[in-house]
Amino acid sequence: MLNLPTYMDVAAAAKRIEGKANRTPVMTSRTANEEMGAEVFFKCENYQRMGAFKFRGAMNALSKFDERQRAAGVVAFSSGNHAQAIALSAKLLGIPATIVMPLDAPAAKVAATKAYGGNVVTYDRYTEDREEIGRNLAVKHGMTLIPPYDHPDVIAGQGTAAKELIEEVGSLDALFVCLGGGGLLSGSALAARELAPDCKIYGVEPEAGNDGQQSFRSGSIVHIETPKTIADGAQTQHLGQYTFQIIKRDVDDILTATDDQLVACMRFFAERMKMVVEPTGCLGFAAAREMKSQLQGKRVGVIVSGGNVDMERYSAFLAG
Repeated sequence: MLNLPTYMDVAAAAKRIEGKANRTPVMTSRTANEEMGAEVFFKCENYQRMGAFKFRGAMNALSKFDERQRAAGVVAFSSGNHAQAIALSAKLLGIPATIVMPLDAPAAKVAATKAYGGNVVTYDRYTEDREEIGRNLAVKHGMTLIPPYDHPDVIAGQGTAAKELIEEVGSLDALFVCLGGGGLLSGSALAARELAPDCKIYGVEPEAGNDGQQSFRSGSIVHIETPKTIADGAQTQHLGQYTFQIIKRDVDDILTATDDQLVACMRFFAERMKMVVEPTGCLGFAAAREMKSQLQGKRVGVIVSGGNVDMERYSAFLAG
């Protein structure tokens, strides 16, 4: 029986990372409100340290290390944002960090991870198992493995974003959260169920990688091949044991968005709100736009998860 994190863990994480993580802005757009026929509140985690919400969970988890763990170091596996989050958190706390990253990870994310002091070990995401590589490194060197989403301290840390959003704007009727492995969604669900109990909570993943949707509707974790999507932060193959249990219990539905819808949202954020948002960070708003007929007159929260995207790719997306 898993010992699932609770809202109390989210509240404790908020105190633990206070002064270390940014309290990111909540932004609105008159154009978005008019299009949606609703009040839309964007929680802009693209303005978080290292450019994504992942810093919250990483800092919370590493802040709980004891002296032995701090000396031995941390190992993590990630397509990019968790990698940067662990590397930066470890640097701030004086902990050695080794990060397992795919060969095709965005160059900007690899460069940032190295710049933060992370020792990067690469692998082929289509033929090798990053979790096995991470576990083997942890055993060999005595390091502590902090996975990108399926860890109680990571989940609790990610939930602080939704906690801040609801505390700032008040109760919501609906909350849209991007979904990869489920750390942000499950943490957000813990916060929303406590602070806005009547809020509908929606996870949103790429249409090409709807393992979460399949899992949610079948009642058990579904494993898929690595999806081919521009939302590189959501190219996960399955939900976690912890995240799935919370999502199954607290989330209302899992929706999907196409790559074309993500590009349209990237363009909207750039043109109308002057924000750089990575494709994964557009998932929530993309799904909300498709549901606008059901959201008329509602108060809608959207967590914009990050803004880490190679400028060449970003330019190509917007030009296309």
